[in-house]
Amino acid sequence: MYSFVKGLVLSLCCTSVLMAQTSVAFRFDFGTGKVAKGYTQVLPTDTYTKQRGFGFMPESKPVSVSRKGGNALTCDYVTGDKPFFFTVDIPEGNYDVKVTLGDSEGTSSTTIKVENRRLMLEQFATKQGEIANQVFTLNIRTPKISDTEQVHLKPRELNYLHWDNQLTFEFNGAAPKICGLEITKNEEAVTVFLGGNSTVVDQAIEPYAAWGQMIPRFFEAKKVSVANYAESGETIKSFTQAKRLDKVMSLMKKGDYFFIEFAHNDQKKGSGLDANTTYKEYIKDFIHKTQAKGGIPVLVTSMHRRSFDSTGHIVNTLAGFPAAMRQVAQEENVALIDLNAMSKTLWEAMGAKESMKAFVHYPANTFPNQDKELHDDTHFSNYGAYQLAKCIVEGIKVSKLPLASYLKKDLIPFNPEKPDAISSFSLPNSPLVSPIKPDGN
Repeated sequence: MYSFVKGLVLSLCCTSVLMAQTSVAFRFDFGTGKVAKGYTQVLPTDTYTKQRGFGFMPESKPVSVSRKGGNALTCDYVTGDKPFFFTVDIPEGNYDVKVTLGDSEGTSSTTIKVENRRLMLEQFATKQGEIANQVFTLNIRTPKISDTEQVHLKPRELNYLHWDNQLTFEFNGAAPKICGLEITKNEEAVTVFLGGNSTVVDQAIEPYAAWGQMIPRFFEAKKVSVANYAESGETIKSFTQAKRLDKVMSLMKKGDYFFIEFAHNDQKKGSGLDANTTYKEYIKDFIHKTQAKGGIPVLVTSMHRRSFDSTGHIVNTLAGFPAAMRQVAQEENVALIDLNAMSKTLWEAMGAKESMKAFVHYPANTFPNQDKELHDDTHFSNYGAYQLAKCIVEGIKVSKLPLASYLKKDLIPFNPEKPDAISSFSLPNSPLVSPIKPDGN
């Protein structure tokens, strides 16, 4: 499954003629029926080509269904009994996406992820005969910083569904029914940049996940775009050396945010970092550069690993790094989200046994090509990542950041002392799966 992704990503470096002709918006009408005025038809057989500039990924097998009715956009749709991917060439930036979904003669249930499994729409259901529009805002990025500089990508990042001039959708769910898609450039949205490691990154493949790829679904459309620059295995020092910080600063505008979370790899021998000296110096550098751009830095203390003592309490395995970040927040008078403290409460509320479900603990043969048990007390399952994202949301509120006004209005307050029951959580798995653990621990 993953081989076709590598081939596409490596081959797609140019912007298509179609994009040049429609620099403001794309309008796609999916299905074999009549084509809505002003829309480009997408047939289920339209596999992506560089010449076309859009299409379904080669291993996607959508089918078209036609219904009666005079509305050309909604009288047909594409669907599939397995997740299917659609991709379009598009320049770097923030975009609003309006998806038209539903079935005039049935029901639907759709989950949409973009790029590296970034959650945008979660199990959105339409009633019998209902057609609905849903809008979300997202970010597209490339490694280019200037004509002479670019981000130093790791070899595995060449396989990712980001870092290219493409926007890739994963249509998933019990009954995804996609009628139309509209993509429009958004120059006004506040960009929330994320810097961190494997606990923050948009994890590319199941069963690993991180809070950074869950957080977009909690923000109002058109107001906020999340740009996740975290990468597995990074320290705050290596993040800087790879020019990821330079890339963020090249794009940051006044009023944007930079969430900064490092510790898991920084604490390790050989990182060249000391909690009370060099680590703090790097954090302050991130803060000052963000503020010089008119941005708003937000420090996030790293969550605890799943490490319990005999009394059922979490043991700190991050040495003095969370405390050092708290000290910097106080010294620099910047916002702090104490995810470290919230995660201690969260894991202890779950308990030693139940908390395994928040991490990557799975028996052998749970996933394809996984012949050994997965036992990882650092990296998260979708459920664990989602719970941590809810902690971040509460941290935004408690810190009284202006960003809080852009959170969705229907969110239920979250208390880490009372985590969501695993039985109530359901997020369709993506088809890209590997038992190989991400960098870092």
